[in-house]
Amino acid sequence: MPNAAKIEKTDVVLIGAGIMSATLGALLRQVQPDWSITVFERLDAAAAESSDPWNNAGTGHSALCELNYTPQNADGSVEITKAIDINERFQVSRQFWSYAVETGILAEPSNFINPIPHVSFTHGEADVRYLRKRYEALSRHPLFEGMEFIDSPDEFARRLPLMARGRDFSDPVALNWTDAGTDIDFGELTTELLAYLGASGADLAFGHEVRNLTKQSDGSWLVKVRNTRTGKARVVNAKFVFVGAGGGALPLLQKSGIKEISGFGGFPVSGLFLRCTNPELIAKHEAKVYGKAAVGAPPMSVPHLDTRVIDGDRGLLFGPYAGWTPKFLKDGGYTDLLKSVKPNNLFSMLGVGVTELGLVKYLVSELLKSQAGRVDAMEEFIPRADGHDWELIIAGQRVQMIRRKGAGGVLELGTAVVAAEDGTIAGLLGASPGASTCVSAMLDVMQKCFPHEYASWQPKLKEMVPSLGVKLSENQALFREVWDWSNKALRLESNTPDTEGVAPHAAV
Repeated sequence: MPNAAKIEKTDVVLIGAGIMSATLGALLRQVQPDWSITVFERLDAAAAESSDPWNNAGTGHSALCELNYTPQNADGSVEITKAIDINERFQVSRQFWSYAVETGILAEPSNFINPIPHVSFTHGEADVRYLRKRYEALSRHPLFEGMEFIDSPDEFARRLPLMARGRDFSDPVALNWTDAGTDIDFGELTTELLAYLGASGADLAFGHEVRNLTKQSDGSWLVKVRNTRTGKARVVNAKFVFVGAGGGALPLLQKSGIKEISGFGGFPVSGLFLRCTNPELIAKHEAKVYGKAAVGAPPMSVPHLDTRVIDGDRGLLFGPYAGWTPKFLKDGGYTDLLKSVKPNNLFSMLGVGVTELGLVKYLVSELLKSQAGRVDAMEEFIPRADGHDWELIIAGQRVQMIRRKGAGGVLELGTAVVAAEDGTIAGLLGASPGASTCVSAMLDVMQKCFPHEYASWQPKLKEMVPSLGVKLSENQALFREVWDWSNKALRLESNTPDTEGVAPHAAV
């Protein structure tokens, strides 16, 4: 036990300076301004891992275009339950960001959020039929108002000239088009939220790596930290700890020893993108276009041709291409995966190894791809793609969640809050939709970990998120109210679907 005189005390420790910790910190500062908050980040900058704008797609995942959230059932129907849930959660994020802009927590909204169409793309008769069924299932739902189905080659070419150039339209094509999408720079958003925290008195410690977490007899946590520049040790006693460390969350939660992490494992998948270097091509495309994932591909590897707005400049990405490394963080260690295997998750990990042979095959094929092979794969979206117009960039590391199921385990899409029964520590595991649902996820943390305070926080929380506790999918009037408010607050007025009491757009 370290000398008690050298132990610092704080109410809340947030591990990791990404969008999750920044969001939780900002929410807690609003509802409990007297609490002390300390943020530890092993890197030297905010949002330098998964939240960095070039390390994620920045989609603002709301299931408008992501086909993996609308799977086709065996009978040919399309399941939209997951899409509705993700859209609901994204609406919660929009509301908090709107409140934050109006109250000065966040600055000019165009710094971090901009309107951009969200588009689903398929080709071939079978997939065109699927996309029509998807449109029919979603467009009648209040959260997906304004969606269009497009199967006209002329209209396809008008809206997506880069994808139409050189395309053989004897192969049928179809789009689900929604003007109500957004592009989000989660790096900028994270930086601004942390700046607000710092200005309000939080201790932001960059270049500090949390090495261990030890539960104390009074229910608090001893957090052992090392300064990565000087090697100096630091010990902090915290009443509550949140582990928002991306791929580093699993190992830290395992070190905490909480029983709730038992059975969980992680499978790391790195992402590569092709970034366009030709301004003429960038100017010819203005949409986030998502296709269907390859057979065996992990859920985060759905291919997309993606317009980005970063620091006010337009960019264009295509990918992701999967890579593999045993690291859990972009600059982590090669023993991360091995060290994460414990007696309590061994069968979960082995079970996934048996059931996910398609994933292994997919990863091997991706690793063997040359630059020319990557450009060839892009031709499904851009028929005349030229490798000289694109450069390869390495995106963030994702650790896909493995959860115990029966005697084995299952690789899961999504994110999960893992919290100790006594509410003194919580962490977030998983990947997509991740950042887009950060506010909803952190409200879940607050409700699980602070059940007594949460009741007293309700008035303030509802000021920040007016739809709190209400399913917008079941209350169209409230959805319209908060949608119009958030569009105005976030300067997205042109982003309003044409839905004033009329039926959804028909096929073009």
